[in-house]
Amino acid sequence: MAQESPKNSAAEIPVTSNGEVDDSHEHGYNRDLKHSLPSGLGLSETQITSHGFDSTKEGVNEAGAYQGSPEPPLPSVLSPSRVAAPLAQQGGDLVVPSGGQRTQTKSGPVILADEIKNPAMEKLELVRKWSLNTYKCTRQIISEKLGRGSRTVDLELEAQIDILRDNKKKYENILKLAQTLSTQLFQMVHTQRQLGDAFADLSLKSLELHEEFGYNADTQKLLAKNGETLLGAINFFIASVNTLVNKTIEDTLMTVKQYESARIEYDAYRTDLEELNLGPRDANTLPKIEQSQHLFQAHKEKYDKMRNDVSIKLKFLEENKVKVLHNQLVLFHNAIAAYFAGNQKQLEQTLKQFHIKLKTPGADAPSWLEEQ
Repeated sequence: MAQESPKNSAAEIPVTSNGEVDDSHEHGYNRDLKHSLPSGLGLSETQITSHGFDSTKEGVNEAGAYQGSPEPPLPSVLSPSRVAAPLAQQGGDLVVPSGGQRTQTKSGPVILADEIKNPAMEKLELVRKWSLNTYKCTRQIISEKLGRGSRTVDLELEAQIDILRDNKKKYENILKLAQTLSTQLFQMVHTQRQLGDAFADLSLKSLELHEEFGYNADTQKLLAKNGETLLGAINFFIASVNTLVNKTIEDTLMTVKQYESARIEYDAYRTDLEELNLGPRDANTLPKIEQSQHLFQAHKEKYDKMRNDVSIKLKFLEENKVKVLHNQLVLFHNAIAAYFAGNQKQLEQTLKQFHIKLKTPGADAPSWLEEQ
Protein backbone atom coordinates (compact mmCIF):
# COMPACT_ATOMS: atom_id res chain seq x y z
CA MET A 1 0.00 0.00 0.00
CA ALA A 2 1.33 3.41 -0.91
CA GLN A 3 2.37 5.72 1.89
CA GLU A 4 -0.66 7.58 3.14
CA SER A 5 -0.34 11.37 3.22
CA PRO A 6 -1.52 13.33 6.26
CA LYS A 7 -5.22 14.04 6.13
CA ASN A 8 -6.08 17.65 5.60
CA SER A 9 -9.51 19.23 5.88
CA ALA A 10 -8.82 20.99 2.59
CA ALA A 11 -8.34 17.60 0.87
CA GLU A 12 -11.85 16.23 1.50
CA ILE A 13 -13.70 15.16 -1.63
CA PRO A 14 -17.23 13.86 -2.15
CA VAL A 15 -17.56 10.07 -2.42
CA THR A 16 -20.41 7.73 -3.21
CA SER A 17 -21.98 5.33 -0.77
CA ASN A 18 -19.60 2.45 -1.81
CA GLY A 19 -16.45 4.49 -1.29
CA GLU A 20 -15.79 5.40 -4.94
CA VAL A 21 -14.70 8.87 -5.95
CA ASP A 22 -17.39 11.17 -7.37
CA ASP A 23 -15.84 12.20 -10.71
CA SER A 24 -18.17 15.15 -11.11
CA HIS A 25 -16.23 17.17 -8.52
CA GLU A 26 -12.69 15.94 -9.38
CA HIS A 27 -11.56 19.06 -11.23
CA GLY A 28 -12.88 21.44 -8.59
CA TYR A 29 -11.16 19.36 -5.91
CA ASN A 30 -7.82 19.42 -7.73
CA ARG A 31 -8.00 23.16 -8.19
CA ASP A 32 -8.75 23.81 -4.51
CA LEU A 33 -6.02 21.36 -3.45
CA LYS A 34 -3.43 23.10 -5.58
CA HIS A 35 -4.08 26.41 -3.86
CA SER A 36 -4.12 24.89 -0.40
CA LEU A 37 -0.81 22.91 -0.62
CA PRO A 38 2.44 24.45 0.57
CA SER A 39 4.82 25.84 -2.03
CA GLY A 40 7.24 23.36 -3.55
CA LEU A 41 4.88 20.41 -3.42
CA GLY A 42 3.26 19.40 -6.75
CA LEU A 43 0.02 17.64 -7.35
CA SER A 44 1.89 14.74 -8.98
CA GLU A 45 3.68 14.03 -5.72
CA THR A 46 0.50 13.92 -3.67
CA GLN A 47 -1.67 10.95 -2.88
CA ILE A 48 -5.21 11.26 -1.52
CA THR A 49 -6.90 8.62 0.54
CA SER A 50 -10.67 8.49 0.72
CA HIS A 51 -12.73 6.34 3.01
CA GLY A 52 -16.15 5.04 2.05
CA PHE A 53 -19.14 5.43 4.34
CA ASP A 54 -20.35 1.84 4.02
CA SER A 55 -17.04 0.07 3.31
CA THR A 56 -13.85 -0.48 5.29
CA LYS A 57 -11.68 -0.59 2.14
CA GLU A 58 -9.44 2.29 1.32
CA GLY A 59 -9.08 3.66 -2.18
CA VAL A 60 -5.92 5.52 -3.26
CA ASN A 61 -6.10 7.94 -6.19
CA GLU A 62 -3.10 9.68 -7.63
CA ALA A 63 -3.86 13.17 -8.77
CA GLY A 64 -2.51 14.14 -12.17
CA ALA A 65 -1.20 17.50 -13.28
CA TYR A 66 -3.62 20.45 -13.46
CA GLN A 67 -5.04 20.59 -17.00
CA GLY A 68 -6.52 24.09 -16.84
CA SER A 69 -10.07 23.01 -17.63
CA PRO A 70 -12.98 25.48 -17.26
CA GLU A 71 -13.95 26.16 -13.68
CA PRO A 72 -16.87 23.90 -12.62
CA PRO A 73 -19.34 24.86 -9.89
CA LEU A 74 -18.31 24.16 -6.32
CA PRO A 75 -19.77 21.10 -4.58
CA SER A 76 -22.99 21.54 -2.67
CA VAL A 77 -21.23 20.49 0.57
CA LEU A 78 -18.17 22.54 1.46
CA SER A 79 -16.02 22.45 4.54
CA PRO A 80 -14.80 25.74 6.04
CA SER A 81 -11.22 25.04 4.95
CA ARG A 82 -12.19 24.47 1.30
CA VAL A 83 -13.98 27.81 1.12
CA ALA A 84 -11.59 29.86 3.22
CA ALA A 85 -8.38 28.72 1.50
CA PRO A 86 -9.18 29.97 -2.04
CA LEU A 87 -10.64 33.17 -0.69
CA ALA A 88 -7.50 33.89 1.33
CA GLN A 89 -5.34 33.65 -1.80
CA GLN A 90 -7.72 35.63 -4.01
CA GLY A 91 -7.91 38.54 -1.56
CA GLY A 92 -11.65 38.05 -0.98
CA ASP A 93 -13.51 38.43 2.30
CA LEU A 94 -15.94 36.08 3.98
CA VAL A 95 -19.35 37.50 4.90
CA VAL A 96 -21.33 35.44 7.41
CA PRO A 97 -24.99 36.56 7.65
CA SER A 98 -27.16 35.75 10.65
CA GLY A 99 -28.61 32.72 8.82
CA GLY A 100 -25.17 31.05 8.69
CA GLN A 101 -24.86 30.95 4.84
CA ARG A 102 -21.44 32.04 3.64
CA THR A 103 -20.99 34.34 0.68
CA GLN A 104 -17.94 35.93 -0.91
CA THR A 105 -17.39 39.65 -1.40
CA LYS A 106 -14.74 41.50 -3.29
CA SER A 107 -13.20 43.55 -0.51
CA GLY A 108 -13.52 44.59 3.11
CA PRO A 109 -13.13 42.80 6.45
CA VAL A 110 -15.17 39.89 7.73
CA ILE A 111 -18.66 41.26 8.43
CA LEU A 112 -21.38 39.81 10.61
CA ALA A 113 -24.85 40.79 9.39
CA ASP A 114 -27.05 42.82 11.76
CA GLU A 115 -29.47 40.79 13.77
CA ILE A 116 -33.18 41.38 13.27
CA LYS A 117 -34.71 43.55 15.99
CA ASN A 118 -36.75 41.65 18.51
CA PRO A 119 -40.43 42.75 18.36
CA ALA A 120 -40.83 41.87 22.04
CA MET A 121 -38.11 44.36 22.98
CA GLU A 122 -39.77 47.08 20.91
CA LYS A 123 -43.12 46.45 22.61
CA LEU A 124 -41.42 46.48 25.99
CA GLU A 125 -39.87 49.85 25.19
CA LEU A 126 -43.28 51.26 24.16
CA VAL A 127 -44.82 49.99 27.40
CA ARG A 128 -41.99 51.58 29.38
CA LYS A 129 -42.52 54.98 27.71
CA TRP A 130 -46.29 54.76 28.18
CA SER A 131 -45.90 53.85 31.85
CA LEU A 132 -43.51 56.74 32.47
CA ASN A 133 -45.82 59.21 30.74
CA THR A 134 -48.86 57.90 32.66
CA TYR A 135 -46.99 58.20 35.96
CA LYS A 136 -46.01 61.81 35.27
CA CYS A 137 -49.56 62.79 34.25
CA THR A 138 -51.13 61.04 37.25
CA ARG A 139 -48.72 62.78 39.60
CA GLN A 140 -49.58 66.12 37.99
CA ILE A 141 -53.35 65.55 38.37
CA ILE A 142 -52.99 64.55 42.03
CA SER A 143 -50.78 67.58 42.71
CA GLU A 144 -53.36 69.91 41.17
CA LYS A 145 -56.22 68.40 43.18
CA LEU A 146 -54.22 68.67 46.39
CA GLY A 147 -53.32 72.28 45.60
CA ARG A 148 -49.57 71.63 45.47
CA GLY A 149 -48.97 71.80 41.74
CA SER A 150 -49.41 74.65 39.29
CA ARG A 151 -51.47 74.42 36.11
CA THR A 152 -51.55 76.40 32.89
CA VAL A 153 -54.85 78.25 32.40
CA ASP A 154 -56.18 80.11 29.37
CA LEU A 155 -58.94 82.17 30.99
CA GLU A 156 -60.75 83.13 27.79
CA LEU A 157 -60.68 79.63 26.34
CA GLU A 158 -61.71 78.00 29.63
CA ALA A 159 -64.70 80.34 29.89
CA GLN A 160 -65.86 79.40 26.39
CA ILE A 161 -65.53 75.69 27.19
CA ASP A 162 -67.60 76.08 30.38
CA ILE A 163 -70.34 77.91 28.47
CA LEU A 164 -70.38 75.19 25.82
CA ARG A 165 -70.79 72.43 28.39
CA ASP A 166 -73.56 74.31 30.16
CA ASN A 167 -75.39 74.95 26.87
CA LYS A 168 -75.08 71.29 25.94
CA LYS A 169 -76.91 70.28 29.10
CA LYS A 170 -79.70 72.77 28.40
CA TYR A 171 -80.05 71.65 24.77
CA GLU A 172 -80.25 68.03 25.93
CA ASN A 173 -83.11 68.99 28.25
CA ILE A 174 -84.96 70.72 25.37
CA LEU A 175 -84.37 67.66 23.21
CA LYS A 176 -85.78 65.35 25.88
CA LEU A 177 -88.92 67.49 26.35
CA ALA A 178 -89.48 67.73 22.58
CA GLN A 179 -89.26 63.96 22.29
CA THR A 180 -91.83 63.61 25.08
CA LEU A 181 -94.13 66.04 23.27
CA SER A 182 -93.74 64.10 20.04
CA THR A 183 -94.62 60.83 21.76
CA GLN A 184 -97.70 62.29 23.40
CA LEU A 185 -98.84 64.00 20.18
CA PHE A 186 -98.45 60.74 18.30
CA GLN A 187 -100.67 58.99 20.82
CA MET A 188 -103.26 61.79 20.57
CA VAL A 189 -103.28 61.69 16.76
CA HIS A 190 -103.67 57.93 16.84
CA THR A 191 -106.61 58.27 19.26
CA GLN A 192 -108.25 61.00 17.15
CA ARG A 193 -107.99 58.87 14.06
CA GLN A 194 -109.65 55.93 15.80
CA LEU A 195 -112.33 58.22 17.23
CA GLY A 196 -113.07 59.63 13.78
CA ASP A 197 -113.45 56.12 12.36
CA ALA A 198 -115.85 55.23 15.18
CA PHE A 199 -117.96 58.36 14.57
CA ALA A 200 -118.08 57.63 10.84
CA ASP A 201 -119.24 54.08 11.47
CA LEU A 202 -122.01 55.23 13.81
CA SER A 203 -123.17 57.90 11.37
CA LEU A 204 -123.95 55.13 8.89
CA LYS A 205 -125.78 52.96 11.38
CA SER A 206 -127.71 55.63 13.32
CA LEU A 207 -130.15 57.40 11.05
CA GLU A 208 -131.42 59.73 13.80
CA LEU A 209 -127.85 61.00 14.61
CA HIS A 210 -126.39 60.71 11.15
CA GLU A 211 -125.46 64.37 10.81
CA GLU A 212 -124.12 64.76 14.36
CA PHE A 213 -121.87 61.70 14.10
CA GLY A 214 -120.76 62.85 10.67
CA TYR A 215 -119.71 66.31 11.91
CA ASN A 216 -117.66 64.81 14.73
CA ALA A 217 -116.08 62.24 12.41
CA ASP A 218 -114.96 64.99 10.02
CA THR A 219 -113.64 67.14 12.87
CA GLN A 220 -111.57 64.31 14.39
CA LYS A 221 -110.15 63.31 11.02
CA LEU A 222 -109.17 66.90 10.32
CA LEU A 223 -107.54 67.20 13.74
CA ALA A 224 -105.66 63.94 13.13
CA LYS A 225 -104.44 65.21 9.76
CA ASN A 226 -103.27 68.52 11.23
CA GLY A 227 -101.69 66.59 14.11
CA GLU A 228 -99.69 64.48 11.66
CA THR A 229 -98.49 67.68 9.98
CA LEU A 230 -97.44 69.14 13.33
CA LEU A 231 -95.82 65.85 14.27
CA GLY A 232 -93.69 65.99 11.12
CA ALA A 233 -92.51 69.51 12.01
CA ILE A 234 -91.68 68.51 15.60
CA ASN A 235 -89.77 65.41 14.47
CA PHE A 236 -87.76 67.53 12.05
CA PHE A 237 -86.96 69.92 14.89
CA ILE A 238 -85.88 66.98 17.10
CA ALA A 239 -83.63 65.52 14.38
CA SER A 240 -81.86 68.82 13.76
CA VAL A 241 -81.29 69.56 17.46
CA ASN A 242 -80.13 65.98 18.05
CA THR A 243 -77.52 66.34 15.28
CA LEU A 244 -76.33 69.61 16.79
CA VAL A 245 -76.07 68.26 20.35
CA ASN A 246 -74.88 64.68 19.89
CA LYS A 247 -72.65 65.12 16.84
CA THR A 248 -71.46 68.70 16.31
CA ILE A 249 -71.10 69.74 19.95
CA GLU A 250 -69.89 66.28 20.98
CA ASP A 251 -67.15 66.39 18.33
CA THR A 252 -66.00 69.75 19.68
CA LEU A 253 -65.97 68.40 23.24
CA MET A 254 -63.82 65.46 22.12
CA THR A 255 -61.28 67.98 20.85
CA VAL A 256 -61.55 69.78 24.19
CA LYS A 257 -60.71 66.52 26.01
CA GLN A 258 -57.62 66.07 23.82
CA TYR A 259 -56.65 69.66 24.60
CA GLU A 260 -56.99 69.03 28.34
CA SER A 261 -54.85 65.87 28.09
CA ALA A 262 -52.19 67.81 26.20
CA ARG A 263 -52.32 70.53 28.88
CA ILE A 264 -51.75 67.97 31.67
CA GLU A 265 -48.78 66.44 29.81
CA TYR A 266 -47.34 69.89 29.17
CA ASP A 267 -47.60 70.85 32.85
CA ALA A 268 -46.16 67.49 33.96
CA TYR A 269 -43.01 67.83 31.82
CA ARG A 270 -42.76 71.53 32.68
CA THR A 271 -42.69 70.63 36.37
CA ASP A 272 -39.98 68.01 35.76
CA LEU A 273 -37.82 70.53 33.92
CA GLU A 274 -38.24 73.10 36.67
CA GLU A 275 -37.19 70.57 39.32
CA LEU A 276 -34.09 69.59 37.33
CA ASN A 277 -33.11 73.23 36.80
CA LEU A 278 -33.30 73.85 40.55
CA GLY A 279 -30.89 70.97 41.25
CA PRO A 280 -27.10 70.81 40.79
CA ARG A 281 -25.57 70.87 37.30
CA ASP A 282 -22.85 68.28 36.73
CA ALA A 283 -21.89 65.63 34.20
CA ASN A 284 -24.68 63.34 35.38
CA THR A 285 -27.52 65.86 35.44
CA LEU A 286 -26.77 67.80 32.24
CA PRO A 287 -27.85 64.97 29.89
CA LYS A 288 -31.07 64.58 31.90
CA ILE A 289 -31.74 68.32 31.69
CA GLU A 290 -31.21 68.31 27.92
CA GLN A 291 -33.54 65.33 27.48
CA SER A 292 -36.17 66.94 29.72
CA GLN A 293 -35.87 70.19 27.75
CA HIS A 294 -36.44 68.29 24.50
CA LEU A 295 -39.54 66.49 25.87
CA PHE A 296 -40.89 69.73 27.32
CA GLN A 297 -40.55 71.50 23.96
CA ALA A 298 -42.31 68.66 22.13
CA HIS A 299 -45.28 68.70 24.55
CA LYS A 300 -45.42 72.49 24.45
CA GLU A 301 -45.83 72.40 20.66
CA LYS A 302 -48.57 69.77 21.03
CA TYR A 303 -50.36 71.88 23.65
CA ASP A 304 -50.22 75.02 21.48
CA LYS A 305 -51.56 73.10 18.49
CA MET A 306 -54.49 71.64 20.45
CA ARG A 307 -55.33 75.03 21.95
CA ASN A 308 -55.46 76.54 18.47
CA ASP A 309 -57.67 73.67 17.22
CA VAL A 310 -60.13 74.15 20.08
CA SER A 311 -60.36 77.91 19.44
CA ILE A 312 -61.13 77.35 15.75
CA LYS A 313 -63.74 74.66 16.45
CA LEU A 314 -65.48 76.78 19.06
CA LYS A 315 -65.71 79.65 16.59
CA PHE A 316 -67.20 77.51 13.82
CA LEU A 317 -69.53 75.77 16.28
CA GLU A 318 -70.98 79.08 17.46
CA GLU A 319 -71.70 80.18 13.89
CA ASN A 320 -73.28 76.86 12.98
CA LYS A 321 -75.32 76.71 16.20
CA VAL A 322 -76.86 80.16 15.66
CA LYS A 323 -77.79 79.33 12.08
CA VAL A 324 -79.33 75.93 12.88
CA LEU A 325 -81.23 76.98 15.98
CA HIS A 326 -82.59 80.11 14.29
CA ASN A 327 -84.25 78.08 11.55
CA GLN A 328 -85.49 75.35 13.89
CA LEU A 329 -86.99 77.75 16.42
CA VAL A 330 -88.86 79.63 13.66
CA LEU A 331 -90.18 76.30 12.36
CA PHE A 332 -91.31 75.15 15.81
CA HIS A 333 -93.09 78.42 16.60
CA ASN A 334 -94.92 78.71 13.28
CA ALA A 335 -96.03 75.06 13.31
CA ILE A 336 -97.38 75.18 16.88
CA ALA A 337 -99.14 78.52 16.31
CA ALA A 338 -100.79 77.39 13.07
CA TYR A 339 -101.91 74.08 14.59
CA PHE A 340 -103.65 75.53 17.64
CA ALA A 341 -105.13 78.36 15.57
CA GLY A 342 -106.71 75.79 13.30
CA ASN A 343 -104.99 77.32 10.27
CA GLN A 344 -104.39 74.29 8.12
CA LYS A 345 -103.06 76.27 5.15
CA GLN A 346 -100.52 78.10 7.30
CA LEU A 347 -99.38 74.82 8.82
CA GLU A 348 -98.85 73.24 5.42
CA GLN A 349 -97.07 76.39 4.21
CA THR A 350 -94.67 76.17 7.14
CA LEU A 351 -93.66 72.65 6.17
CA LYS A 352 -93.13 73.69 2.56
CA GLN A 353 -90.97 76.60 3.71
CA PHE A 354 -88.54 74.22 5.43
CA HIS A 355 -88.78 71.51 2.75
CA ILE A 356 -90.34 68.94 5.07
CA LYS A 357 -92.05 65.99 3.45
CA LEU A 358 -94.53 63.99 5.48
CA LYS A 359 -94.44 60.20 5.34
CA THR A 360 -97.80 58.71 4.48
CA PRO A 361 -98.72 55.39 6.14
CA GLY A 362 -97.40 52.48 4.09
CA ALA A 363 -95.24 54.70 1.87
CA ASP A 364 -92.05 52.89 2.87
CA ALA A 365 -93.37 49.48 1.78
CA PRO A 366 -93.08 48.91 -2.02
CA SER A 367 -96.14 47.78 -3.94
CA TRP A 368 -96.43 44.28 -5.36
CA LEU A 369 -95.87 45.68 -8.87
CA GLU A 370 -92.52 47.19 -7.82
CA GLU A 371 -91.44 43.90 -6.31
CA GLN A 372 -91.95 42.07 -9.60
